[in-house]
Amino acid sequence: MPALPASVRIVEVGPRDGLQNEKAIIPTAVKIELIDRLSDCGLRTIEATSFVSPKWIPQLADAEEVFTGIRKREGVSYPVLVPNEQGYERARAVGATEIAVFTAASETFSRKNTNASIDESIERFVPVMQRAKADGVRVRGYISTVLGCPYQGEVPLSDVVRVSKKLHELGCAEISLGDTIGVGTPGKARAMLLAVAAEVPIDALAVHFHNTYGQALANILACLEEGVRVVDSAVSGAGGCPFAPGATGNVATEDVVSMLNGMGIETGIDLPQLIETGLWLAGHLGHRTTSSVVQASNG
Repeated sequence: MPALPASVRIVEVGPRDGLQNEKAIIPTAVKIELIDRLSDCGLRTIEATSFVSPKWIPQLADAEEVFTGIRKREGVSYPVLVPNEQGYERARAVGATEIAVFTAASETFSRKNTNASIDESIERFVPVMQRAKADGVRVRGYISTVLGCPYQGEVPLSDVVRVSKKLHELGCAEISLGDTIGVGTPGKARAMLLAVAAEVPIDALAVHFHNTYGQALANILACLEEGVRVVDSAVSGAGGCPFAPGATGNVATEDVVSMLNGMGIETGIDLPQLIETGLWLAGHLGHRTTSSVVQASNG
C-alpha cells in the first residue's frame, strides 16, 4: 500500500462554493451561524464568502455583513474569494487576510464563466496578486475543469499544468485543482495530479472534487497516495457551480472526514458535531443532504 499522510487539512468551502449555487437566498444570520458552527467543529480553514458582484452571485451579496459577523476563532483561517481589485478592496476593508482567485483549465469554460480567455482572466487578477504580496495577504488559486469541461469535454493535461505553473509563479501559496463537473476517476485524477506535481511542489497543491458520479472519495484517496495533504469539501455536500450545467454538489465534508478517520488519518474535526451541522444546514436549504454518513446517522 502507498504511504498515506498522518494528517490532512480540510478546506471547508460550503459557506462560499456551497451556498453560491443554492437557488434560495440564505439569510445572513444563518450564514454566520454556519461558519461559527464549522469553527466549533475543529475545521482550520473555512472559506467564508465571495466578494464578487451581487449581479453575478446574488446569493453572496451580503459578503461584508457575513465576514464582519462571524466569530473569528484563534488558529482558524477564513479566506474569501475575490475576482478583481474592487473585490480585493472590499475584502480588505472588512479585515480579510487571506484571499482566493480563480481561473480555469478549459478555454471554453473560462470564456463562458468570466467572459475572458484563460490568459485574460489571469491578467485580471495579477494586480490583485501584486497588492496581496505587498499587504502580506496569503493567496490561494482555484483552477476549475481540470478533469473535464461541460462545454468542450476533455481538457488537455498540458493546459492544466500550464495554468497551475503560472499561478504558482505569480505567488499563489496553494493551488486547488477542481473537478468542476465531477467526471474524474481515480486513474485520471492521479495522472492529472502527477502531471501538475512535476512542475509545482506537491505541498502547494490541494484537490477539489465534485461527486456527480460518486467517484469523489476514490479520487481523493488516489491523490492522497501521491502526496496531497489538503482536500476541499463542503458540509452536507452543498454546492456545485452556477456556470457548469449538470454539476452536482461538492463531496461532503462529513464523508471525507469519516473516510480519513477510518484510515487513521488525523483531521482535528469532531465528526458527530459536523454531522449535526450538516443536518442543520440541510434543514435551512430545504433539501436532503447528499452526505452518505449523515443520511446513515439519521436513519
